[in-house]
Amino acid sequence: MKMERMSVKRLGMAGAACALLAAVGFGWASHAADPQPLYSVAPDVVVGETALRAAIDPLFDDSDMGQTRALLVMRDGQIVAERYAPGFGPDTKLLSWSMAKSVTSVLVGLMVSDGRLALDSPVPVAAWSQPGDPRGRITLRQLLQMTSGLDHVEDGEPIENGDTVRMLFTSGAQDMGAFAESKPIAHEPGSEFSYSTGSSVILSDLMARMLTNSEDPDTRRRAMQMFIDGRLKAPGNLSSLTPEYDAAGTMIGGSLMHMTARDYGRFGELLRRHGRSPAGHQIVPEKWVDFMTTPSPRNAAYGAHIWLNRDSAESALMPGQAPTSMFGCVGHNGQYILISPSQRLTVVRIGMSPKKEQRIAVKTALARIVGLFPS
Repeated sequence: MKMERMSVKRLGMAGAACALLAAVGFGWASHAADPQPLYSVAPDVVVGETALRAAIDPLFDDSDMGQTRALLVMRDGQIVAERYAPGFGPDTKLLSWSMAKSVTSVLVGLMVSDGRLALDSPVPVAAWSQPGDPRGRITLRQLLQMTSGLDHVEDGEPIENGDTVRMLFTSGAQDMGAFAESKPIAHEPGSEFSYSTGSSVILSDLMARMLTNSEDPDTRRRAMQMFIDGRLKAPGNLSSLTPEYDAAGTMIGGSLMHMTARDYGRFGELLRRHGRSPAGHQIVPEKWVDFMTTPSPRNAAYGAHIWLNRDSAESALMPGQAPTSMFGCVGHNGQYILISPSQRLTVVRIGMSPKKEQRIAVKTALARIVGLFPS
């Protein structure tokens, strides 16, 4: 079963086992060989075709970086370079992993602008509503900045004991929102940064509850999908955007969305343009994009469900190797959308790099591509 097309709603024990193998980095199913995968570089690119190809090729040819499946470079909204591994192409939907968190943040921002949710009010989670429950003080801002204080173990030891794997693939998979919301408090809300896919799922559950009072999974799923289609997918020209939903009808907004590489690039461009389409239409409020890309108080390298290229004990980008103003969406095993406003640049890399050393090499190679372009 290809991980890119797996529906979590349909996971049985065998499916969960396959997904767990993918989660810990043993690899994804291979694709049929494509004798001529697309590889194009614009001949008039500002850095020169030869230099750009020389920076791109190691990502595909060097086994020390794992497997790169898609690489896309956009400048001023135009594709200047694009390469795919055999079996992949412009129409292939590719799994986001945690890059989905940034899409979720954009959707939350649309609901805040509509007045459905409030950034600094306690979030309306029924499980936290009992008098004296410290979780009742958790705000939307804290969930977005990963400072909720909930006792969520992102990566267990061994990994299958972590809350993320349990929530996505085993005991919590039927109702991921309920699983995440059942966690006790570990720290005072707002006091510590703790990266949590559970926080993203709580946000997804909140959005569904703002759209419908129904507990029926199909009703919840349809309500959320209509909102996505009308407010982001169609106006953002993200025709391939396909979120996964759990059996309770909650969007799996922390890790399981699918898009083509070109649509990942278009999403990055939407953020680079401060929420505006290429035609100038304001799709996402500019202030929300500014909020997303402002360093949070407990981690300078993290904004609101997006990573920033800043020095920090917990940093997922490449500080010192690329502009400080750069920010990006980062996913498990080396998925990246890098946005550099000062260079008018968006770079997408999708692949499989399960080892830390491979991801370090990938980031160095991507920083080299970014560094070719002038500010």
